[in-house]
Amino acid sequence: MFRRHSLEVTDILNPDGSNLLAVLVHPPDHPGSIPPVGGQGGDHEIGKDVATQYVEGWDWIAPVRDRNTGIWDEVSISVTGPVKIIDPHLVSSFFDRYTRVYLHATTELENRSSWVAECSLNIQVTTELEGSVCLMEHLKTQHVSIPPRARIQYTFPQLFFYKPNLWWPNGMGKQSLYNVSITVDVKGHGESDSWGQLFGFRKIESHIDSATGGRLFKVNGQPIFIRGGNWILSDCLLLLSKERYKTDIKFHADMNLNMIRCWGGGLAERPEFYHYCDVYGLLVWQEFWITGDVDGRGVPVSNPNGPLDHDLFMLCARDTVKLLRNHPSLALWVGGNEQVPPADINTSLKNDLKLHPFFESQSENITSVEGLSTAYKDPSQYLDGTRVYIQGSMWDGFANGKGGFTDGPYEIQNPEDPFKDNFYKYGFNPEVGSVGIPVAATIRATMPREGWQIPLFKKLPNGYTEEVPNPIWQYHKYLPYSKPGKVHDQIELYGTPEDLDDFCLKAQLVNYIQYRALLEGWTSRMWSKYTGVLIWKTQNPWTGLRGQFYDHLLDQTAGFFGCRCAAEPIHVQLNLATYFIEVVNTTAEELSNVAIEASVWDLEGACPYYKVFDKLSLPPKKVVSISEMKYPKSKNPKPVFFLLLKLYHVSNYSIVSRNFYWLHVSGGDYKLLEPYRNKRIPLKITSKTFIKGSSYEVEMKVLNKSKKPDPKTLTYKNNFAVRNDDSDFDMTSLKPIPDTRTDLKQPTGLFQRLYRQFSRESDGLRVAEINGSDGGVAFFLNFSVHGAKLEHEEGEDSRILPVHYSDNYFSLVPGEEMSIKISFKVPPGVSPRVTLRGWNYHHGVHTVL
Repeated sequence: MFRRHSLEVTDILNPDGSNLLAVLVHPPDHPGSIPPVGGQGGDHEIGKDVATQYVEGWDWIAPVRDRNTGIWDEVSISVTGPVKIIDPHLVSSFFDRYTRVYLHATTELENRSSWVAECSLNIQVTTELEGSVCLMEHLKTQHVSIPPRARIQYTFPQLFFYKPNLWWPNGMGKQSLYNVSITVDVKGHGESDSWGQLFGFRKIESHIDSATGGRLFKVNGQPIFIRGGNWILSDCLLLLSKERYKTDIKFHADMNLNMIRCWGGGLAERPEFYHYCDVYGLLVWQEFWITGDVDGRGVPVSNPNGPLDHDLFMLCARDTVKLLRNHPSLALWVGGNEQVPPADINTSLKNDLKLHPFFESQSENITSVEGLSTAYKDPSQYLDGTRVYIQGSMWDGFANGKGGFTDGPYEIQNPEDPFKDNFYKYGFNPEVGSVGIPVAATIRATMPREGWQIPLFKKLPNGYTEEVPNPIWQYHKYLPYSKPGKVHDQIELYGTPEDLDDFCLKAQLVNYIQYRALLEGWTSRMWSKYTGVLIWKTQNPWTGLRGQFYDHLLDQTAGFFGCRCAAEPIHVQLNLATYFIEVVNTTAEELSNVAIEASVWDLEGACPYYKVFDKLSLPPKKVVSISEMKYPKSKNPKPVFFLLLKLYHVSNYSIVSRNFYWLHVSGGDYKLLEPYRNKRIPLKITSKTFIKGSSYEVEMKVLNKSKKPDPKTLTYKNNFAVRNDDSDFDMTSLKPIPDTRTDLKQPTGLFQRLYRQFSRESDGLRVAEINGSDGGVAFFLNFSVHGAKLEHEEGEDSRILPVHYSDNYFSLVPGEEMSIKISFKVPPGVSPRVTLRGWNYHHGVHTVL
């Protein structure tokens, strides 16, 4: 399944008429069967083949009935001259603190003619400046003679770069990419073949950290705290597309994640996947096709020697390495999920993927490219040589490092638990997961009416609640929001849900809290206890009902935005176990002259607690504990209250981080929020729309018109500080920017680029107001985009998807204003409308664009 096939058809093509390609396909040799109890990988028979193992079903997916029989990746036709370029390999080496950089390149060349081919081999490196303007960095031509019917390996002389723009992961800097192209001209024939690749200059290192026992990654010499997610594949039926990949990967970047783990029971991901990881800065952990459940550690134990054909496995593995190795986002190879490959395969992978000495820990002894080239062969002559190979996902700095089943848990949690010392023992958790029910519209769009029934809430003698889902939800692997004996039902904390809409809305409240707490708990112990964490999992490749930040229709859950909040590079947070305010600075820069504003708001709209912590300096790569929250330890705390934390620059009140919590006193619940839904909080919504073709960019400003109890603060307008990592959702980036800049290398956000390119602006500002006589917090507001008609049949899905939001599921205290950026494409013939709903706004406010 994971090898490329290339068939020479020159001599059999009909040049004067149509040509048809017929391909005979077979199912996998061992499709297996599914036991009545289901199981991880069914009966495990699929593990005898070199194929995706999830197709026999898992605890998060139903089996794929035809095991995806047939051609699953692209089929293309290529035309070359007598000499063909095959699998070039690009490697960069760095000296003098990344100021002197060399590009190494090796390619295979095959002469398919019966005569000696005299070739001019060209390598060209360019970088895009602005729009379609490119700067030529290098152009070098070499003469090569290739004997008839021969295949040779050719290594170019190194290309030198002085202070090139480096590629950085999401949240650490810009993803600078250079266009490298190789062409071969054959004497008497002209251009014979060409090859191109976007390439990023970066160095990735990792080692087992002595302080935590976890694997610690460095990019360009800077340690990076890993906050990422597990990825199965885009679609379980392998309906893959470039457009879907772009949305998937951008969603991960929008969540401020910096790593994606391609799980071993899924795919060797496609170049299009890696392209967007390069563009958006997602490091990739790529596993080979081994899982513990199927390959020797499952129930029952089966396939302890892995696939039957080890030579085929290694052929596919080597071909996969050649396919993917030039992508800067690819960070490491891993032998398998919760298992190591069979001994001979593992040894072969270790040998084939051994590091070039320059990329080993003692590489500081190599101080020049001359020393590199004289002592060792060129690094581009290795199969890879630049990335570490780890034999399994729970070995060598991951989980307990020895292969014990020490990842997880995979269930609902008490929100304070991830902050506690006993929550997880090891330094890097490759899998920890929780719930993931989508919004009600997705349930209706993907299930028959019988599937719209919410779970029964069964009271147990021990005081806990057991959720009993309907059979359709059971088929879709629903994960309950309770863990009897350990975690009380987190949805029931808001009151027993009445129907599907009520259930899904309350589930979104829980989703937000769950995933924010998971990531904030890990980040609270950055470097002192942990080096990283990967959420299981970020999405579902089908319409599953567990472990996801967005559903298969590409609509985000509130957990998406809880993750986005918690994983921002500089973040203010409340430690839910100690009630200390903390600030996390994952960047390499110190943050000085900043302050934190902490305000508590009750359900009557009063502010019983307000405090500013000023004159703060936040060192790089550190977690700083600021102060203990005195509320609710003060007299007469309210049973349910809101806490708003803002980290801002003292000089101009620009917001660096904003974090909104809803909390209850110890041992309490959120049931007082139920009558709070009837409050009518006045809002003013101002929209401005920019349109180019089918693409829309919308800025929505939402103002809570409740009277502020006391104008103590100047942060209520939420003017966000500029981030320096070229984020598409830089909150300042929609302001008009004149085209008079001379610094063409200045980072330019997507919104800035689109603002200058939009062909028209809609008719000025549009204003909508929601009248209300109540004061207080406008709670849990969320935007969605729909087709313009307001009346729909029951179950009809009017949503336009996917949509990218700068934030969603947000709340505004009295007098506070928030600007939300929304971007999407509309299908032909559809006019979009933006709808705002919230805890206090059941019917929604509609803005037709």
